[in-house]
Amino acid sequence: MLDRRRFLFSTAAAAAFAGLPLSSSELQAQVDDHQPLPPKDLYDRDQEAYWSELRKQFVIPADEVYLNNGTVGSSPRPVLRAIMEAYRVTEQMAQDDPEDYPIWGYGAWNEFRDPLAAFVGATRDEIALVRNATEANNYIANGLEMQAGDEVLMSDQEHPGGEQPWLLRAKRYGVVVKKYQIPLPPKSPADILNRVSDAITPRTRIIFASHITTVTGVVQPVKEIAALARSKGILSAFDGAHVIGMMPLNLHDIGCDMYTCSPHKWLQAPKGSGFLYVRTDIQEKLWNTIATEGWQEPELKAERFQRIGSSNVPILAGLRASIALAQSIGIDRIERRHRQLADRMLAEMTKRGAESWTSPDPTLRCAIVTVNVPPLKRMEMETWMWKQKKIRIRGGEPSKLRLSTPYYLLPTDMDRFLASFDEFKRQNRA
Repeated sequence: MLDRRRFLFSTAAAAAFAGLPLSSSELQAQVDDHQPLPPKDLYDRDQEAYWSELRKQFVIPADEVYLNNGTVGSSPRPVLRAIMEAYRVTEQMAQDDPEDYPIWGYGAWNEFRDPLAAFVGATRDEIALVRNATEANNYIANGLEMQAGDEVLMSDQEHPGGEQPWLLRAKRYGVVVKKYQIPLPPKSPADILNRVSDAITPRTRIIFASHITTVTGVVQPVKEIAALARSKGILSAFDGAHVIGMMPLNLHDIGCDMYTCSPHKWLQAPKGSGFLYVRTDIQEKLWNTIATEGWQEPELKAERFQRIGSSNVPILAGLRASIALAQSIGIDRIERRHRQLADRMLAEMTKRGAESWTSPDPTLRCAIVTVNVPPLKRMEMETWMWKQKKIRIRGGEPSKLRLSTPYYLLPTDMDRFLASFDEFKRQNRA
């Protein structure tokens, strides 16, 4: 239980993290506005009231509409408080063990790995705590034994943090990067799976692809891709930066060999938290990329991949708090909310003449809607939306919009965006 002085400190830090220019009176208002999570039975009585109450846990100003969880989420108050409380405790340097210091990069830190492993359907010994999906992707690209001419197969919608480690490996060691094309939009899982199958050759050693792509938000049929890879003796690895917190995740059910994640998007975890999953029976095939004490101790299992030197324990406390918050809400409930919001956004944008790059198959989409709106210019619209309307969006050149619909997005927020889009379109038509 935080006393008033400690809570004031935590709230001030939370505001600083959010970049809010708070006056003393506004800071006091934030302290006084420390509300508990909504009661679970409120959801059964009034769903919209439930989500409106959850919106108050986020320090995003009430007059801002945030549609860019696809880049980064906002950590809510319970996560920020966990981070700052962990800083308060660790920085006292009062640990019981004289050899215990607040640097997680040399230890097991099972109190953080255990809840994470349970949340993603894995075991502790298959999970390494890292700083983001990009770092984990580099471990995979650098750690596998591959020869010049060996092929890695990926989609044409990979994030630079997934694609570039392999391009570096290709340039330095002659590994070949091959890509299969994801249709805009794909009409069915087979529309993707057949392209993966057709692109496999006798030199394919690993299929590396995004579970949910950053370009259009398509949910790829990863379970089927993993099974296809296994049937041909090929490794499978998925970049799951968008998945955790957006929908349920069970790595054992997917059946892949490796998986990477950045929980700072949809789980609303702290920036600088992530994980690498390596299935137990292939861990010996992956070399360490960063070496410190323990790198050559196979009995450490996946823990040896998180031994990176000093890092940030309070960030792990925030990650654990973000998992606890998602569990208290219910990940199935979160997924339903995400789908409802995205379905409405997609319907409204297509009604306005936007070209949908989001699949008509509901199994291939969740909380990201991607549309093409020529001749409107994405960057002009993005800048106008923020400067004139305090609405944050994201997209790609020249006319693509990628609209994220997090569970705390309210109908009034969506209405504001849609009205603003209509206004921008009218101005540009004129």
